[in-house]
Order: sequence, then structure tokens, then C-alpha cells
Amino acid sequence: MDKVNKIIVGISLGDLNGIGVEVILKTFEDNRMLDFCTPVIFGSSKIISFHKKALNNSIQINEITSIDEINHAKLNLLNIWNEDVEVEIGKASKVSGEYAAKSLEHSVEQLKKNKIDVLLTAPINKETIQSETFCFPGHTEFLEEKLDGKSLMILMTNELKIGLITGHIPIAKVAETISPELIKEKVEIMHQSLRQDFGINRPKIAVLGLNPHCGDKGVIGKEEDLIIKPTIDQIKENGKLVYGPYSADGFFGSKTYEKFDGILAMYHDQGLAPFKALSFGNGVNYTAGLSEIRTSPDHGTGFDIAGKNIADPSSFKAALFSAIDVFKSRKEYKELTKNPLKSK
Repeated sequence: MDKVNKIIVGISLGDLNGIGVEVILKTFEDNRMLDFCTPVIFGSSKIISFHKKALNNSIQINEITSIDEINHAKLNLLNIWNEDVEVEIGKASKVSGEYAAKSLEHSVEQLKKNKIDVLLTAPINKETIQSETFCFPGHTEFLEEKLDGKSLMILMTNELKIGLITGHIPIAKVAETISPELIKEKVEIMHQSLRQDFGINRPKIAVLGLNPHCGDKGVIGKEEDLIIKPTIDQIKENGKLVYGPYSADGFFGSKTYEKFDGILAMYHDQGLAPFKALSFGNGVNYTAGLSEIRTSPDHGTGFDIAGKNIADPSSFKAALFSAIDVFKSRKEYKELTKNPLKSK
């Protein structure tokens, strides 16, 4: 790929005490990765050097002080702080959370300025990152605040894409949060994302129920009969291929998910539990619906294995390639919709 046309991938460090830096370094140990993109890490040379030494990693990094200094043939590190920061590998700390937020905030600023094309985020600790200036339950909510659009968290592999109707909220609030408006909004975001981000012209979307056995006609719960099914029927009247509600256990147990391009789960663990069981460590978290592209691996900070040089970078690599693929697909979609008579 020509340097002029290479996709610039911004990378936030995530929690400094977790496995984020390790999977970043392992991903780019193979120089062939630089054929696909130009990576830019937002962090500090002191932090990277600390982890390189702990991991006995000798990867070469191009240190820069301005985003305009990037070298398209190297792994770049944009120094955004110079002070010494204590690293306690494997431990949650407020200091690590504070600098994880700095890395994320700076990378999003550059994303908004179009200095980077896509954003790849390493895992954060949702507790230690909280502060007076960062009051979000996760990346998704932060990005929705900073970027244009309404977000939808999608967990994906090449074969499976699961979005969440409700995201990072307590299970006790799920039922009261679900509404016809919210379901319609999330269906619309997934439908548009499947078209523009993944090139599926007429996507089929399945919607899961909320209660066990989809409420058993009101015996276990009424949300399916009163809210979910009538809303799906309304959406179908507008021509979208949306089906459900499906009982989650049977849906995944019978492999019905293989018949659909996208799936919408009602709450976090209803979607993530089967996804992680089926993705075998190669899953990707994609924030759909926003003006810019962000992906991340589907795992957390991995404090229990941090610093031991055993973290698997497979999910991080998958997130990198997914971001690149979505960027290309979205660019092609814009060209095709700008010239609707043009064919592939």
C-alpha cells in the first residue's frame, strides 16, 4: 500500500498496569503489519520502555512529539506526557486510570481533527479511570459524548455480530429502560452499520427477548407482548428484515444465529456471554453509529496475567484489521451512495 493511502490507526494505551501495552507491542512485532496501516500510540516513551524491559521486548519504535511527524514505515509513539508515572503491573491504581484517560482523550482529539483515520483502544479499568473530568461507565459512552451520532456496542467476528439494546447499566434497570423508541433506535443503527460498515445491502436482524422463554405469553413477563413484538412488527412494516423476539437460550443453542447478519440482545450479558463462548478469543468490540470508527479487543485489562508475557494479542489484531476493513467499507459506501448508478 502506498504511504499516501495508508490508513493511520491511533492507539490508546488503556490501563498502564494491565496487558494493553503488551498486546500492542506483540501485534506489531511482525513488521508485515506495517504494510496494512500506520500505527500511532498515544502515550509516553517511559511507559513503553518500562513494559518493553519487563517483557524483554526489543521492538523498534519511532518516537515523535507531533502527529505530523509520523513515519509510515514504523510503529510510532506520540509522547503526550513527559513526567514520571508509577507503573504497578497487575494492580489497579488511580494513577494508571488517570493516564489511561489522558491517552484516550488525546487520541479522540486527533480522531476528531482527522489526523488519524480510526481509533483502536486498549482495555481500561472502569473504576480507576473515573474522575471529575471522566465520568463515563466505559469507552462507548465517552465516545458518544465526544463524537457525532448515537452509539451501538457491537461484539463481532467475521461470522457473528451482536449489538446491545442496553449497555452498561445495572440489570435491575434493564426492563424499565427498554422502550419502543430505544428498540427502533438501535435497530436503525445496526441496520445502517451493516450496510455502510460491512457492505450488506439487505441485512437480516434478529431481536432477542427479555424474559426466559420470551415471557411464555405473559406468564413469566409481559415485555415481549407489550413492547418488543409490537415494535418489531412496526419496524417490519417499513421494509426492514427484522425478526423476533427470540428466546436467547434456544436461539444460540440451536445455532439460529447463523441465519442472521446481526443480532440485538436486550442487555449486556445476554449478548456478551454467548458471544465470548463462540468467538474463541478472536472477538472485537466495535462502536457503531458514530461519525468515526473505533474498535477494541473483547477482553479486559488482564491484571492477573499482566507482566508475565503470556497475553494473547489475537483479539487486538482482529480489532486492528476490523477497523481497517470498516474504514474501507465505509469509504466505498459513501462513494456508491454519492453515485447511486455506479456498480461494484
